[in-house]
Amino acid sequence: MFAEPGIIQKIIEGTGDTWALVGLSANEQRAAYGVAEVLQRHGKRIVPVHPKAETVHGELGYASLADIPFDVDVVDVFVRSELAGAVADEAVEIGAKAVWFQLGVIDEEAYDRTRGAGLLMVMDRCPAIELGRPRGRAV
Repeated sequence: MFAEPGIIQKIIEGTGDTWALVGLSANEQRAAYGVAEVLQRHGKRIVPVHPKAETVHGELGYASLADIPFDVDVVDVFVRSELAGAVADEAVEIGAKAVWFQLGVIDEEAYDRTRGAGLLMVMDRCPAIELGRPRGRAV
């Protein structure tokens, strides 16, 4: 498990409500599309980040994290593991509070760098699944 005790709930409940989803496009068949919908239902503002900069679920998309003209609380990463570390580094650069690597996205060096920079970090987990867990359950 790649999350320190209590970090998942801290990110979901207390880190902030603006989530940039790197890899989110208008493709309804992709996991990011469904996760974004769940996050919105739970009161999170989603920000699509994809080279196509598409509008998704009514939210304007941006080509990169650096293009977002407002603060982002959580960077949720839906790219391959070999690309995820660079995204985590960009999250640090833009001043995000947390980075979340989705299921199957694993980069232990990026995890260590991100934590070392003072950000909260979760790896190989899905916030949509975590939001469905009963509150108070240890994760």
